[in-house]
Amino acid sequence: MDKRIGVVGIVIEDLTNISEVNEILHQYGSIIVGRMGIPYKERGVNVISIIVDGTTDEIGALTGKLGKLKGLSVKSALSKK
Repeated sequence: MDKRIGVVGIVIEDLTNISEVNEILHQYGSIIVGRMGIPYKERGVNVISIIVDGTTDEIGALTGKLGKLKGLSVKSALSKK
């Protein structure tokens, strides 16, 4: 399967989920190229952007696990090739 490069955006509104998010990201560390996390204290949320390089199945599994957590939103954008 072909690998794709993309970005995954996560907005965490329920800050009690942070440790679960970090555990999932650790599980998929092999496809994570870079990560930037910003605690936006004024709004009470954390925003994380992740650069990924993996198959669509791997990236889909990552976003699927994150999407099952309550109190956060996750979206991805992938290269066409």
